[in-house]
Amino acid sequence: MEIFYSPHFKRSFKKLSKNLQENAWRRIEIFRESPFHPSLKTHKLAIENLWAFSVDFKNRIIFSFIDHSQALLVNIGDHSIYRKT
Repeated sequence: MEIFYSPHFKRSFKKLSKNLQENAWRRIEIFRESPFHPSLKTHKLAIENLWAFSVDFKNRIIFSFIDHSQALLVNIGDHSIYRKT
């Protein structure tokens, strides 16, 4: 999976703690290899064409599929990101 990062995702990512950033990178690598890996809990959102996967119990990454081999990461953070997307 080829991954692209929106400017909003990059800004949100920079605000995270170093520990959470490292955990997010590990999850992104799992996503790159297998977007629907059970540990990610990937799910479709009610918002059109958006999906999310878990970083940890509290934090999620929102993304959209560009096609079957590309994804755009839109935002990262706790559940409040669902209201801002």
